[in-house]
Amino acid sequence: MSKNDEIIVVIEREKLFQEINEFQGFTADKKNVECMNRNLSRHFEEMRRGDAETNPLYKQPIPYAIVKVGADLFTYKRLNKGGEERLHNMISIGLGGHMNTIEGKGWDELLLENLQRELNEELEIKSNAEPKLTTLGFINDDSNEVGKVHIGILIQLEYPEGAEIHVKEVDQLAGKLSSAEELKLDYDHLENWSKIALDVILT
Repeated sequence: MSKNDEIIVVIEREKLFQEINEFQGFTADKKNVECMNRNLSRHFEEMRRGDAETNPLYKQPIPYAIVKVGADLFTYKRLNKGGEERLHNMISIGLGGHMNTIEGKGWDELLLENLQRELNEELEIKSNAEPKLTTLGFINDDSNEVGKVHIGILIQLEYPEGAEIHVKEVDQLAGKLSSAEELKLDYDHLENWSKIALDVILT
């Protein structure tokens, strides 16, 4: 099956931003976060991915996870063979992907299970402890064609020092741990969502 024929989770933009002002960038505002989670829970639906990618009247929710080991952040770069051509050779500090519905699952379970699936597909993680998971807020960035049709749920996973993280698809991704200082120097090479996420972490 072509990736464009995959059936993914979407929500009408108008329904996503019901009762709040549409924002650009990042929001951790309690009212906004609660309202958007409620709207997603009530109004998410399915759509063919190829149709969703070109329809800005809908947003595709993406669990976008920052993975930390101690004070360092896991970063990766999409190589020329990997994934979205629009994002090749850009650096990302967030992992995540499109969501699929799961029969009998509500929004909260759906979000976590899709995130876990994506992490299992992309990373090999060796750690003596489970990560601390924190939902930080939402990312919305309509400044480019990718951002116009996606909404990010920014999540932080914190592993203790000594945890080992490697990408599985080494022909498509190159991954490593980076300090915040290193990422500041590479800021211009970060994907837009990663710039927003790094700004959140550094404030």
